[in-house]
Amino acid sequence: MKSQIIVGFDAKRVVRNGTGLGSYGRTLVADLALFDELKLNLYAPDAGREDLRMQVPEWRNNVEMCYPVKGGNSIYKAYWRSRGIVKQLQRDGVQVFHGLSGELPVGMKKSGIKSVVTIHDLIFMRHPEYYNPIDVFIYKRKFFQTLREADRIVAISECTRRDICELGGVPEDKIDLVYQSCATRFSSEVSASDMERVGKKYDLPRRYVLSVGSIEARKNALLTLKSLHGLPEGICLVLVGRPTDYSKKLQKAALQENLVHRLMLLHGVPDEDLPAIYAQAEVFVYPSRYEGFGIPIIEAIRMHLPVVACTGSCLEEAGGPDNLYVGPDDAAGMAHAVSQLLKGNADREERIVRSCEYIRRFENTGAAARFVEIYRSLAI
Repeated sequence: MKSQIIVGFDAKRVVRNGTGLGSYGRTLVADLALFDELKLNLYAPDAGREDLRMQVPEWRNNVEMCYPVKGGNSIYKAYWRSRGIVKQLQRDGVQVFHGLSGELPVGMKKSGIKSVVTIHDLIFMRHPEYYNPIDVFIYKRKFFQTLREADRIVAISECTRRDICELGGVPEDKIDLVYQSCATRFSSEVSASDMERVGKKYDLPRRYVLSVGSIEARKNALLTLKSLHGLPEGICLVLVGRPTDYSKKLQKAALQENLVHRLMLLHGVPDEDLPAIYAQAEVFVYPSRYEGFGIPIIEAIRMHLPVVACTGSCLEEAGGPDNLYVGPDDAAGMAHAVSQLLKGNADREERIVRSCEYIRRFENTGAAARFVEIYRSLAI
């Protein structure tokens, strides 16, 4: 029997983050676990959240969660993740280490362990105004240190690959483009009973447009809120995501614009409820000013929703040519685009069918297979 390639992963986000980077890591690991030629070791400084750990397929013989840190405060855990982990990887015979969230430990090159890093976006460099200046300094320092350590770099979109080349000075032939895959729960039909349960649980409006993601300034939900003036009175806006100070700004704007009755903010929605919320919407909106990819667009299309997103980053790449795109400050344009995609419009269903065909390029097994190729090339 051919020996397995031992691949280590930075799993901090896998066990701590419910969405975003955490979802990316859990989905990828679940897909990679189907390849018996790999032994997958997931390293985290602590056990994190039980509900997230339960999504890691440890029932597979080739997957193992590793928590080498015994006690210690947050400062020690951060040090271990950025430097101390390297000795643990060597002891465990790891051949390839994968930084799932844009970071690699210091000392990877010297250790002799090959490394690959997934870089999701460089928003902190493209739009530093959305970040604390100290955070921008730290993120930039980590980014350039990671570039020095990495044997291969993976970008999740063509937009991110261009940013890495331009802002990081990295030659294009060092970067692999591997599109982010979507969790399988967004591939199945939602039962009528589940839709009724979720509808009652959150008291969902009869007709609504939906947006999913952290409710923060960069996500630009204020644009969609203002666009409600140009939509039928019965259309509401439902926002699902982590609240920030921007949530308060939205609520204040809704009061000023006399739109309080048409805005619903949902926080802490469990994964199992999301498909039913998608399934009862009419249009998905993603007005973000800048993204590395925009996985909620793929989720929405898989749930048979048409999409309106904003120009300026990679969202056209995620959604394809049959969805609609407007400028990030064009509320009238947003209203017009949403109006074109509401139920009853002539070409709505045709757009959805063509979009579903377009996103087949983001199927889970395709992404995993590409990573297996990268691991093989590094482990030689």
